[in-house]
Amino acid sequence: NDTDLIHLGLVLSRRLSFFLTNLTIGSSLPLELLPRLSSPLNSNRPTRRIPTPPPSLLWYFASRNKLVGDIPSSICNSSSLKVLSLWNNSFNGTLPECIGNLSSSLSHIDLWNNNFHGKIPESFAKYCTLQSFRINNNQIGGSLPRSLGNCKDLNLLDVGNNKLNDTFPNWLGNLDHLQVLVLRSNKFFGQMDSSDVTVSFSRLRIIDLSRNNFSGYLPTNFFKNLHSVRKGHENKLEPEYMEDVSDYIAFNYAYGLSFTVKGSKTEFQSLLTKWMVIDFSDNQFFGELPKTLGELHSLIIVNLSHNCLTGPIPSSLGDLSELESLDLSSNKFQGRIPTELTNLGFLEVLNLSQNNLEGPIPQGKQFDTFTNDSYKENLGLCGLPLSKRCDNDRGTLVKFDRDDDELNWKFSILMGYGCGLVLGLSMGYIVFTTGKPWWLIRIVERVQQRFTKR
Repeated sequence: NDTDLIHLGLVLSRRLSFFLTNLTIGSSLPLELLPRLSSPLNSNRPTRRIPTPPPSLLWYFASRNKLVGDIPSSICNSSSLKVLSLWNNSFNGTLPECIGNLSSSLSHIDLWNNNFHGKIPESFAKYCTLQSFRINNNQIGGSLPRSLGNCKDLNLLDVGNNKLNDTFPNWLGNLDHLQVLVLRSNKFFGQMDSSDVTVSFSRLRIIDLSRNNFSGYLPTNFFKNLHSVRKGHENKLEPEYMEDVSDYIAFNYAYGLSFTVKGSKTEFQSLLTKWMVIDFSDNQFFGELPKTLGELHSLIIVNLSHNCLTGPIPSSLGDLSELESLDLSSNKFQGRIPTELTNLGFLEVLNLSQNNLEGPIPQGKQFDTFTNDSYKENLGLCGLPLSKRCDNDRGTLVKFDRDDDELNWKFSILMGYGCGLVLGLSMGYIVFTTGKPWWLIRIVERVQQRFTKR
């Protein structure tokens, strides 16, 4: 299958990297090290420490090998190193400070899924050449070093699932190539939208800020600046993927990335450059949902659940023609569900539960596939798939009309009683003042005679 082909390609590329390095630099690693350092498929070997690399090594792949301990300081001598890939091991030391200095030659640093602690090195080189930096799923604390702003070619930054404590890095907006930014599950705090900071994030396509302590209004200016995404709905002749193909090695930026869909993590094997993902869930954002969000036509996943968002759901979300997953649950949204959302032909996941929505649930197209779980704990909602029916399929609107009709009906009755009372009093007055009304008596006698003949 596709996964096996990907793994096979990684194995071949890693073996090729060591082989080419040995041929180029003339000082080779022992051949018996190759199976241990290049094969990612065998994960049942005993734990051991990482071997010391030769100074002229270009690519260092040693992922998924149960390696323990620290990264040796001797790696600082590898001034020609382009790739350092040690992900999915059991390292438990700190990151060598010299990694920042090596960023003038390094293109890719993959240290995710380990037990590294301490801080990110502060000294990223002035002419940093990093294209991807992954240290997610570790125990890294402190803040993001501002020297990362020197890495003008950075495409991907993933520091998720650590212990970082910092404000939103607006200064990363000056990185014109940044496409993927993952800050998930840390201790970031404060507001995102700062009027005194001019940033663009013009090429950003994936941003995951979930499970932090961000607060304030959703960043309207941030959404407006996503120019490439606003134009991303334009069709291209051939699909383009988020990857870097260089030095005989292909780096898939989607590999290892996961997003929360239906309450669980979903991994992508590949990501098209025209796609967009926004996950701001599990924070403390408040206020209304910006209408400009509906202009990001490349969005495939939107997760704003577990915040304090209020107001109506904008009908402009119906313009997100590529959207596959929309999660607005556990907020304080009010009003009706826009019927424009039925235009979303690719929508597979919808979660509007635990809000204050009311009125009839839109019907047709993808909405016919959603279950009660998509709408639970919205006491004002009615219609399928809920058991609560709307009056004449028009919901509360009909209820309000009936209230008006009931008022008019009662008023008519009161008017009738009033008119009858006035007429009765007038007739009584005439009878007592003029004596017997002979014309009325004759009418009554005629009626009695007709009944007697029958």
